[in-house]
Amino acid sequence: MAKQDKRPLLAVAHVSVDVTDLKQASDYYVNLGMRAVHLGETISVLELRGGTHLVVRPTDKSIAPGTKAPFDLMVDDLDAARERWGAEGLDPSEVTTGSIHNSFRITDPNGYEITIYNSHTSDRAV
Repeated sequence: MAKQDKRPLLAVAHVSVDVTDLKQASDYYVNLGMRAVHLGETISVLELRGGTHLVVRPTDKSIAPGTKAPFDLMVDDLDAARERWGAEGLDPSEVTTGSIHNSFRITDPNGYEITIYNSHTSDRAV
């Protein structure tokens, strides 16, 4: 008998972000832990766990510092991620305790504020 797949039927395929410096932003997100699928001169495609792609596109429009990123991220070990990125000079905020998630924020090179959440999937397949 075949094992039943207990993952949800749907996943997010792509999210996108417009940036003022494509190479700098792509390098930043790869350093955070995304996998480079395509690093080009006009677009980058970076892969997250589960296969979601972050599509990074250049823009001539300025991005106001503190603009909330059009996505947030989730890690298995929030404290370890915060410690690692702090040691790398990314200046993470203090951890905030929430009703479902704990989180902290980092700011990418374009000024986007990205919220990093702890995982809430427990032992469920995602």
